[in-house]
Amino acid sequence: MALYAAYASNMDPEQMAQRAPHSPLREVGWLPGWRLTFGGEEIGWDGALATVVEDPDSHVFVALYDVTESDEQALDEWEGHELGHYTKIRIRVQTLFGEELAWIYVLNAWEGGLPSARFLGIIADAAEKAGAPEDYVKELRSRPCDTLGTEL
Repeated sequence: MALYAAYASNMDPEQMAQRAPHSPLREVGWLPGWRLTFGGEEIGWDGALATVVEDPDSHVFVALYDVTESDEQALDEWEGHELGHYTKIRIRVQTLFGEELAWIYVLNAWEGGLPSARFLGIIADAAEKAGAPEDYVKELRSRPCDTLGTEL
């Protein structure tokens, strides 16, 4: 089993149960020295895509999953790893039980662009379901986003 750190919609345990049914949620943690951002508008069909970049003054909440080899292959396909959209890297995650080594997906595109309001809401909902602190979820919900095409 490999340890996967989800920082966007895959934080939602119900979504992960569909995408990686043999890979349970283990715990949650933080990526210190990293910042959640968006990029690759030209790749995504619904605005900019989520990614993380190094930033010594920031931290990103993550959900950690024990991922089987077959589920890892399914996630790679889902995330566009084989298409070159995302690269997998190893990263250190701070948890209540100490430091864990996990892998994450990092977008192969320039930072910039706005996520859709819908996508940003999905990420905030996923963080909330995973147990993110209220202030983290509130910050996600207050981020700038593309509201074009959104019905009010």
